[in-house]
Amino acid sequence: MRVLGVDPGLTRCGVGVVEGVAGRPLTMLGVGVVRTPADAELGLRLVAVEQGIERWLDEYEPEYVAVERVFSQHNVRTVMGTAQASAVAMLCAARRGIPVALHTPSEVKAAVTGSGRADKAQVGAMVTRLLRLSAPPKPADAADALALAICHIWRAPAQNRLQQAAARIGPDRAVAQNRLQQAAAAHAQNPASKGRTA
Repeated sequence: MRVLGVDPGLTRCGVGVVEGVAGRPLTMLGVGVVRTPADAELGLRLVAVEQGIERWLDEYEPEYVAVERVFSQHNVRTVMGTAQASAVAMLCAARRGIPVALHTPSEVKAAVTGSGRADKAQVGAMVTRLLRLSAPPKPADAADALALAICHIWRAPAQNRLQQAAARIGPDRAVAQNRLQQAAAAHAQNPASKGRTA
């Protein structure tokens, strides 16, 4: 499984590609940051983020894209920029038909470090260890992008099993309901059968 992790941001959008399967050693294929100038017009910054992510999709051809789920912060302006960059990443993936998964920061931290309250240094250290790197990726946005990809690789098998189970239950329930409705309709159309004993 090859996953592009995206830690969304307007000034620095972390990107990292990890390949592997749960339970086996993982391999980092690439890591970096898509940057935009803080003084540029918003539309141009979003275009720059799009172009940067498109380059990563072209080069690495991931099977999945994992994006950090935007959550409420005190700084509304920061949240808006993060949400806009997140939407651009999802749009780029959807345009190519690549499945997108959203993971919360605490979910990613828990998956990588064992604690949903881990700080950025702990995440960077664990990413370095898990991917057998010589040093933590810089800046922290890049390490966070790799952590997102790792999180998705490790959690995807369990999520897929849940989705498959839900898909099986859904049709089974629909079939049962359909049969009950047909039986009720048949019974209503044949009143002579009422009160008949075997």
